[in-house]
Amino acid sequence: MTERLVRAHADRRRGALRHLRTRGPLALTALLLSALLAACSGAQATTSQRTVPTPGPVSSADLAKVTLKVGDQKAGLQTLLKAAGQDKDLPYAIEWSTFTSGPPLLEAAASGAIDVGTVGNTPPIFAGAAKSPVSIVSASRYNGKGDAILVRKDSPATTLNDLKGKTIAVAKGSSAHGHLLLALNQAGLKPSDVNISYVAPSDGYAALKNGAADAWVVWDPYTAAAEQEIGARILLSGEGLVNGLGFQVASNKSLADAGKNAAIEDLVVRSAKAYQWSATHQDEWAKVYATETGLSLAATTVQAQRSVKNPITLDQEVISSSQKLTDALAAGGFIPSSFDFSTIVDHRYDAAVSAVLGKA
Repeated sequence: MTERLVRAHADRRRGALRHLRTRGPLALTALLLSALLAACSGAQATTSQRTVPTPGPVSSADLAKVTLKVGDQKAGLQTLLKAAGQDKDLPYAIEWSTFTSGPPLLEAAASGAIDVGTVGNTPPIFAGAAKSPVSIVSASRYNGKGDAILVRKDSPATTLNDLKGKTIAVAKGSSAHGHLLLALNQAGLKPSDVNISYVAPSDGYAALKNGAADAWVVWDPYTAAAEQEIGARILLSGEGLVNGLGFQVASNKSLADAGKNAAIEDLVVRSAKAYQWSATHQDEWAKVYATETGLSLAATTVQAQRSVKNPITLDQEVISSSQKLTDALAAGGFIPSSFDFSTIVDHRYDAAVSAVLGKA
């Protein structure tokens, strides 16, 4: 599973990032806070919506000149748009770049390597703590069942407390990192009670498989594939624990550019429609995803049925639940201090998403 998926990602990423060869490859082993700070040093914009001006409308001719640089994960949004037919008749061009997880994608957005991308609930918090010039512009939610703390099928562990003193693999700054922190808190454990090994998703799979890690915290489709391929067992899912949020994030510089702003709004709308399609076409979505990634149909079917994402607006509940996670990350020492999560949320596309949801 993961080996095939990682090879596919690497091939796509080499082509998509050829224009970035002078920067060297982006780190794939998760985003360190110091790296984000370096990427953002000297930036004039802050993450607050109040400092990102909303430009005026653009003509169709000007929009046609725009090339939107979009960050993606594990054949995610690009494949979804294609499956849902939302990649047709684009009034602008898209240049895709593929990342293994949200943290390196956020680094790319902060440095201007991409304009917009899709991440989980935790990476934007690390970016916000680093005062990254990136804003959240749209959201989706799912039930968290596919977020999992996995153990091998022969593991004696039955509760998280059984992992005290054991090695747990997770991608630093990812949504899985947030899941692990919340799970430890719920179990009355401190991060220091376990040995947290920060690794990329592909390395986490290998570590669990070969016994280098006692547990692996990850998300679908990795969860589904590990279950199908090596018999991994879900020790604790994120259902009822994580907020299940996913975000589209955009560079503040891109949001201030009239052409890029218009293209991002169109992408946000198409993404919301594609999520709606996947929720009602699960079998079709699973088949397309299997074809694009090389994963087994059994694994992608589990993902399509278990991790259904629905578009939502950036309402107060989104901000409140994200603030709780922000506070928890600060209390655990993973970010220097807490901050007002609402300052990294830009509501300019809320009305467009509401129209898709039939709430306008």
